Amino acid sequence: MSRLRILILAPSCNPNGISIPYVSYAHAAALAKVHDVSLVIGSPVEGAVREANGPFRSIEVIEMPTLDRIYAWSLRRIFKYNFASQVLTAFAYPFSVAFEWSAWRRLRPRIYSGEFDVVLRILPLTAVLPSPFAFFLRKGPIPFVIGPINGGLPFVEGFSQAENQREWISSLRNVYRFLPFARSTYHSASAIIAASSQTYGEFAAHRDKLFFVPENGVSRDLCFNNLRSPSPSDKIELIFVGGLIPCKGCDLALRAAAPLLRDLSARFSILGDGPERERLEKLARSLEIEESVSFCGWVSHEEVIHRLRSADVLVFPSIRDFGAGVVFEALANGVVPVVVDFGGPGDIVNSSVGFKVGLTNEDDVVLQIANVLTELARDRSSLYRLRQNGIAYAREHLTWEAKAQATTKVLNWVLQQGPKPILLPPKILAGTAGS
Repeated sequence: MSRLRILILAPSCNPNGISIPYVSYAHAAALAKVHDVSLVIGSPVEGAVREANGPFRSIEVIEMPTLDRIYAWSLRRIFKYNFASQVLTAFAYPFSVAFEWSAWRRLRPRIYSGEFDVVLRILPLTAVLPSPFAFFLRKGPIPFVIGPINGGLPFVEGFSQAENQREWISSLRNVYRFLPFARSTYHSASAIIAASSQTYGEFAAHRDKLFFVPENGVSRDLCFNNLRSPSPSDKIELIFVGGLIPCKGCDLALRAAAPLLRDLSARFSILGDGPERERLEKLARSLEIEESVSFCGWVSHEEVIHRLRSADVLVFPSIRDFGAGVVFEALANGVVPVVVDFGGPGDIVNSSVGFKVGLTNEDDVVLQIANVLTELARDRSSLYRLRQNGIAYAREHLTWEAKAQATTKVLNWVLQQGPKPILLPPKILAGTAGS
């Protein structure tokens, strides 16, 4: 396989960040191990990216000092660092366009001189922020690829957790289709990489150039060959990892685990913090399970991994999760995930490695998860089998290296250097295999 010369647009990628900034940096670095990658970033993350000393051919820094100061002030004073806000996503539109316009003006001579084979935009990850680069490259000289893109999950009915987090701008999401560059982004792109089945369905009209690659990944070093096999007398170790915000559904997890926690056959560790913590602590007391529940607050990533390796089951009934990086890490560390069949977790978990429950209503989801946990507590041998399957699954399919390989197949196809890869969302792929 020949090394490609890839120009990657990733303005806010950050090796020291969390969530999307870190995910994007890790993806770019994995690609740089097998290709000649020129990484285009914004000046606010330059220090962190250079200090990480990733395997990039070059790091191109786009400086927009005035706009960067405005965005940083707004993020701090107006949005209070609420990166989950859809209003913040809309607010970011002019800054995103300005970044790409500045990058184009700087890099256009080098693009036309033949220095790069392809442009890949991995940030912004949301599908509602269009790319001027797609318009600029609509007639060449090199192809433009966008993704993985994600988003578009609806706020499900029948769950107070969703209603408590719905924003007024949610009903205006489709307005992005009328923004400048919106149409050309997906019409002119040579390939579109979707990170979820929901987003894949949203762009089904482009299925001739549409592919699925998950948003997240894990380091191969995290794939822990954990051979522990709990005895029937051991307490089952449950864990939840994530922000304590309504849509993560930690309250559903506590209610579902309550029967096991009350009879002292399980322990539950809650890793994370947020505005829901006080309410969740009150819920634990009302359920009479506070003695078996530990609210650990925010802990380091190293501590998260350490605690995952001591856990049996990840109870993660998030009802609006796009990527679900913690599910990837749980599988890699031998923790059996129990999730709702929706969004990112529903795309990744299958019956050979964990459990998915139907997204019906609050009480029914609690009952479904409670039944799963009761069965796992009763049959510890199934935990051992699922654990080993999950580690193997993560090592083969969920590493950054696997993500880079899948992206490479798309880029090779775009450049007519390889066959068109079959990269479908797991649910669609399963349906195809069964037909």
